[in-house]
Amino acid sequence: MTEATMGSGAKTDASRKFYLWMAITCLAIAVVGFMPTYFLPLTQGKFHQPPLIHIHGMFFFSWVVFFTAQTWLVSSGRVMNHRDWGLLGIALAMAMVFMVFAVVVMRINKFERDGFGEAARAFSYVQISGAIFFGVVIALAIINVKKLETHKRLMLLATISLMDAPIARWFLTFVAPPPPPGPEQPPPVFVAFPPALVADLLVVAAITYDWRTRGKPHPVWLIGGAALLIEQATRIPISSTPVWQSIAETIARIGG
Repeated sequence: MTEATMGSGAKTDASRKFYLWMAITCLAIAVVGFMPTYFLPLTQGKFHQPPLIHIHGMFFFSWVVFFTAQTWLVSSGRVMNHRDWGLLGIALAMAMVFMVFAVVVMRINKFERDGFGEAARAFSYVQISGAIFFGVVIALAIINVKKLETHKRLMLLATISLMDAPIARWFLTFVAPPPPPGPEQPPPVFVAFPPALVADLLVVAAITYDWRTRGKPHPVWLIGGAALLIEQATRIPISSTPVWQSIAETIARIGG
């Protein structure tokens, strides 16, 4: 084995460990984020939501576990096993996107009955735009499955895009005031932006790692990271437009 080959192998091992630790970080964020608002209340019998919400949570949490397991398989040299499980990941990602639309339909109709339809339609943009971003990035990762450097970064970017939800639970638990009395109300759109910025620090970490190991960030982080930030930053202005209100109302009609 040549020195160059050994150097390349060492870089590969270091890269695999970095992506494994990033995956573990995402898993930890999901567990800690949902612990006070879902896992603990569920075990105490205090979480009361329709079954669809539980299925939604199961799919999204399963993704983070699946992504961590897949990253571990690559890190441990079990690349063929990683590939064998790929179709499950595709099916799970598709189910997640459809599940977001199902939950949006259910919640808009619920809040419409309670008199909060406009606010629910506005917040649905946060959910749907996030699901579309996730789905598009996963599709690009599938297209680039043979371009390993691109594929692994797209998969991580897609997973990072989900982290604003559990991080938002930290804000909900430690920063947000108690909910007003009466029926549940949809959150305002602006509360989704600070958690998204915190989640974006994972993109910054990935860019920094590329800079140190490659001398420059990979295009996935420059283009994909910018696209993610634009999607997050435009949530407030787009969600309040009559056009989006009309689109959300049409989506809600699917569920009657």
